Amino acid sequence: MRDTPTDAAADDLPRFHDFFAPALAALAPGETMQTRDIIAEVSDRLGLTPEQRNQVIPSGQRRLDNRVTWALSYLFHAEAVRKPRRGLFEITERGRKLAQVHPDGFGLDVLRHFEEFRAFQARSKGSAGAQANGPTGPDDTSDQTPFEQISAAVEQLDADVAIELVQRLHAAPPEFLEKAVLRLLVAMGYGGSDEAAVHLGGPGDGGFDGVINQDPLGIGRIYIQAKRYKADNAIGRPDVQAFLGALHHAGAAGGVFITTSRFTPDAVAFAFARSITPRVILIDGPRLGRLMVTHGIGVQERQTFRVVETDEDFFETA
Repeated sequence: MRDTPTDAAADDLPRFHDFFAPALAALAPGETMQTRDIIAEVSDRLGLTPEQRNQVIPSGQRRLDNRVTWALSYLFHAEAVRKPRRGLFEITERGRKLAQVHPDGFGLDVLRHFEEFRAFQARSKGSAGAQANGPTGPDDTSDQTPFEQISAAVEQLDADVAIELVQRLHAAPPEFLEKAVLRLLVAMGYGGSDEAAVHLGGPGDGGFDGVINQDPLGIGRIYIQAKRYKADNAIGRPDVQAFLGALHHAGAAGGVFITTSRFTPDAVAFAFARSITPRVILIDGPRLGRLMVTHGIGVQERQTFRVVETDEDFFETA
């Protein structure tokens, strides 16, 4: 079970507790089923589209797998299903009754009727240090699993920091931006080390703010131009064309044009034209902020949260 952000693409996928009843219905015949077979069965029962089935979360896991797995976990804690072995589930007598009484579906409010599930939620609530009347996990109106909620909060924090980073870069001297983007590109793997990145500027710089040597001899060079513009000051096609001309003159392997603002649609279309050589990469303000967060430039880790799950291998020999 992994994480996922909040996004509109997930709105049409059933909430994780909408899989309670279909999972029990799949197990009702009495067979022991693997998790992947339960997922396939409930997907067919609900008539999920290929798009719904194939949505993925940032970790690469399918969102569908995440939600059905959480549904099975909650049913397990309510003793509606049991796990005889790793990755296998069976329905219990309690689960059969739930399936009979609630064939059209049910939510967490039904599971809370069982003492075992209430005890599970109380343990989860207590270990999290929540207030006496605080939340114990997803409610019946949520379409997110606990990890999805955590990831959504982290993603929002990252987005806020990314915006602040660009604002701070715009307020800093131009030379600071130029050096910052060189550090970013090295962190992304270009050049391989800080020594490969050279800050330029002043007379004779050829119109570039920096260069990264892709090899020890500097045969393959990537040139950088960084523009510290306000968000409403878009960079147009003429500026990108001028940058391309400078790249041709320098015999560059490629170029990266970075701005704290944005590029006009015409500029983007020109840069992405297949006939354009050398290759020009455009990075606007929002993307710049996201890349800095992702690669740890201009940010520091404030706190680390450890998320664990049961090690099924540990119980294989039980």
